[in-house]
Amino acid sequence: MLPPRHLKVETCVTPTAAVRALREMAQEAGWRSRRIQGSRLVDRWAVIMPIASGSRTIGLVLETGPLTEVAMEAYSHVRGSAGALTIVEWLIPNELEDEWRQLFAEWAARLPRCPWRWSFGERSTIGFLLPVFGRSKRLFRKQGVDVSKRAWPDTNRPTWPPDEWLIATEEE
Repeated sequence: MLPPRHLKVETCVTPTAAVRALREMAQEAGWRSRRIQGSRLVDRWAVIMPIASGSRTIGLVLETGPLTEVAMEAYSHVRGSAGALTIVEWLIPNELEDEWRQLFAEWAARLPRCPWRWSFGERSTIGFLLPVFGRSKRLFRKQGVDVSKRAWPDTNRPTWPPDEWLIATEEE
């Protein structure tokens, strides 16, 4: 059996908003989930030298439903001397592909703001020329999310959860 895929997404929403969106989706679908908390060692660059520091992480693991064992962990990370990025890391079982894309698109649509669009002030504080902004948008596009200017929030998305997932949940 292959290890789960790891997906690292850099967003402009807070870690609590990212976890809240997934928790609400799990509750609406009737799936059990559990919270995870921890810390992570991250490097922050000060002038030309990295300084190691800790960052608190929060997350959620889905325990039932068709997306069992999908896990998400989010934390904020200050890359330079100012401004924080939120990093959301996902662990996705390899056998889930279409289901994963549906979950990810719904999760992105439920966030309080467009997750790949930073404001001018945020970009200026974080570092205007960092590759993070383009990389984030490309990652969302690669996962099947429409990233065009008029696409977010998508008002024509299907109901959550899909009907075939409700049947799978009731059988468990």
